[in-house]
Amino acid sequence: MRTLSKVILFSSCATMALSLPAYGEVTSRNKEIAERFAKCDTNHDGKLTMNEAKGCMPRIYDHFSYIDTGNKGYVTVAEIQMMAAR
Repeated sequence: MRTLSKVILFSSCATMALSLPAYGEVTSRNKEIAERFAKCDTNHDGKLTMNEAKGCMPRIYDHFSYIDTGNKGYVTVAEIQMMAAR
C-alpha cells in the first residue's frame, strides 16, 4: 500500500509539473513583452495608452479594456505580463 501511495503522489506531482510553463519560457515571454512595451511607449512614461498600443501592440489594443481593469486609460508592462500568464 505504501508503494501505491508513493506512485500516486509521484504521478500527481509529475502531472502538475508538466502543466506549468517552464521558468525559461515565462522569463523569455516577459522579456519580449517588456521590450515591445518599451518600443511602443513613445513618451517613455511607463504607461501604454490605447493610442500607443494601436499600431504597435495590436493584441493589447484589441483587449485594452479587459487589461485596464481600473479604467485608468493606460496599462503597465506588469499588467500585460500578468494577463499573458493567464
